[in-house]
Amino acid sequence: MLATDGRIVRHCCGLALVALLSLSGCKKQNAFVAPPPPPVGVAHALQQEVTPYLELTGNAQAVNQVDLVARVQGFLQEIDYQDGAAAKQGDTLFVIEPAPYQARLQQAQASLASAQAQLAQTAAEYKRQASLGRTDFSSQSQVDVALAAQQTNQANVDNAQSGVTQAAITLGYTRVTAPFDGQVEAHQVSIGSLVGFSGPTVLATIVQLDPIRVIGSISEQDVLRIKDTMPKRAFGPAEIAKVPIEVGRMDEANYPHHGTLDYVSPAIDPSTGTLTLRGVLANADHALLPGMFVRMRIPMAPQKALALLVPDIALGSDQGGRYLLVVDKDDVVQQRPVHTGIAVGDLRVITSGLTADDRVVVSGLQKASPGAKVVPNEVQIAGPPNGGQKQ
Repeated sequence: MLATDGRIVRHCCGLALVALLSLSGCKKQNAFVAPPPPPVGVAHALQQEVTPYLELTGNAQAVNQVDLVARVQGFLQEIDYQDGAAAKQGDTLFVIEPAPYQARLQQAQASLASAQAQLAQTAAEYKRQASLGRTDFSSQSQVDVALAAQQTNQANVDNAQSGVTQAAITLGYTRVTAPFDGQVEAHQVSIGSLVGFSGPTVLATIVQLDPIRVIGSISEQDVLRIKDTMPKRAFGPAEIAKVPIEVGRMDEANYPHHGTLDYVSPAIDPSTGTLTLRGVLANADHALLPGMFVRMRIPMAPQKALALLVPDIALGSDQGGRYLLVVDKDDVVQQRPVHTGIAVGDLRVITSGLTADDRVVVSGLQKASPGAKVVPNEVQIAGPPNGGQKQ
């Protein structure tokens, strides 16, 4: 019985071994299968005429901003404006007690009247002596004395007249007026304060807001680019005043404020390697305030030129600068360094590094890697609304 059982056990083990070997012989070997190339949207750059602009940043700056000071000593008698209020040229803003200076003016006027009376008397005496001298009833020496007295008194009149003028000017300093249209900042002294006792005392500051200036700087590279673009264009004061400038605040997507250049520095600052530009523009609504950060652009040519545009979102950047992903003839992605220009709607001008025949990756950018193969799907780049540039 045991033998029989042993044979049964060996027989069952043999069957199991045969089954296992047969199963292992049917199993397929694992092999890596590469995923298919990802689909991406590609497009040729949009060709469109645009005005080439030089873009820069800067700050708004008041055309006029001065401190209002007390030029005479005295107690502040009146403050004739509300802090922050607008003032017209010639408006009285402060009054320093005028009574002492009015008295000095009256004193100078009295001295002038006295000198004029003495002149009248000596002029009459000279006239009489000259008449007697012609008939030999008076000596020449008496005539000369009378003439000298008249001339001395004429000089006294002139001196007294200058004293009146000076006293009137000093009296005028007791009224501090607005030198131009502008807004007056908060007063820095109170009524009753003694001002001007140890030099000019600042009473307040007035700022002109309309028109307003914007000032910025461009690099030496931009200067060379402008000279290459417009080699024959003159840049004297008259020509500079004809160059338009467009300005936008940091919270504005476009450039709604327009003016003209009014100054270009004649030299590059060697410490910064930049050239200063300044523009002036109307600011009746006070949309721009002195010190405000602004964006500026200046047309580099009077006429539009054909340019290549791609969606701004298609651009990437790294330590080497801006770049685009393009698909070559073998459908392999390449990273192409480019130089960019102005924004036109949601598009960006490409100034160099791209041709009209290049296929630019405009969608599925996260799937496109340099050196990898893709499945390009041709799409069209939509032009900006109304085909225009940002204004």
